[in-house]
Amino acid sequence: MFRIQTMNNIAEEGLRLLPPDRYETGPDVKDPDAILLRSADLRNVEIPPSVLAIVRAGAGYNNIPVDSCGEHGIVVFNTPGANANAVKELTLAALFLSSRRIADSIRWISSLRGSGTDIPALVEKEKSRFAGPEIGGKTLGVIGLGAIGVTVANGADALGMNVIGFDPYISVNAAWNLSRSVRRAETLEDVLRNSDYVSVHVPYGNETKGMFDSRKFEMMKPGARLLNFARGELVNEADALAALDSGRISAYVTDFPTGKLLEHDRTVCIPHLGASTPEAEINCAVTAVNQLKNFLENGVIENSVNFQRCLLARRSPYRLLAINRNIPNMVGQITTLLASARINITDLVNHHKNGYAYNIIDTEQEIPAPMLAALGRISGIIRVRAIKG
Repeated sequence: MFRIQTMNNIAEEGLRLLPPDRYETGPDVKDPDAILLRSADLRNVEIPPSVLAIVRAGAGYNNIPVDSCGEHGIVVFNTPGANANAVKELTLAALFLSSRRIADSIRWISSLRGSGTDIPALVEKEKSRFAGPEIGGKTLGVIGLGAIGVTVANGADALGMNVIGFDPYISVNAAWNLSRSVRRAETLEDVLRNSDYVSVHVPYGNETKGMFDSRKFEMMKPGARLLNFARGELVNEADALAALDSGRISAYVTDFPTGKLLEHDRTVCIPHLGASTPEAEINCAVTAVNQLKNFLENGVIENSVNFQRCLLARRSPYRLLAINRNIPNMVGQITTLLASARINITDLVNHHKNGYAYNIIDTEQEIPAPMLAALGRISGIIRVRAIKG
């Protein structure tokens, strides 16, 4: 029986995948094997030592202490791509919002309530204030070609835009899914200098924090429009406001409003609606639960933010899983200890990331408890467990 603590409302379509005869699930579960959450903040929470995995039903994971989890052998998962269509649709809507001044015009027309028969004349007089260009034939630069960036690029291409994409780390799967009409840029500067619209879809980290600063704005085509549905911190707010004031960029549409952005008449602020669709919530929950089940039952890792992807088809009912610091001779020590107990290995895979290694080892015999304890005492081993099935 696995114990899963839920820390937010998780879509029932996902929870139904956890059969009650094998999983105890709920917010009050004690000593959980895993935590399933959406936006609950774990950064200042003491995580029980029983926890093997934390799964975020969504793409962002800044609410999880990832570094600390790695030190304790806790695998952190997210669900990139599960909300891709929802974010894509809102990003495409932002192209129109940034061009046609739709939000401003709706606010203005709403102010005419009570004007009665004067409204038609006022509309004809003032409508030119809200004129804006069409997006067809214009160039969109997409920064970051992950699951969301690719769908945005393909959607904009279908709308008749010229699309330039930039991502030096694009995956094989993303490249396969990208429309052949999308031009791959060699540098970020190439995208910025040639795009009428720029949409950013990169993960947030130390290297990308504030990446859109005054220097990047100076590279941008004069009058370009910036769309940010990834993370607010990717854009230096003060530099963005200065670029708007100078006319270097003509609009900034973001899903991450702040007080200063709301005060500027060239921003369109949306209240973090990127993944706020019932379809996205269901997709995230189903993906999160399937990843968690596969990890707990089979030990495989997909979409972890702190451990390398690690898959191995089951060739034996007995499987050993070990997390260790990525230092020399760890695999050798593990296999030597197994050999000393005459436990034969049928298959093995080892992958490492961020200073940690993960091992899946299939054996012909079940690992006895004393052997598991001995493996756990090897210097550099962080966590071991055995599964059978």
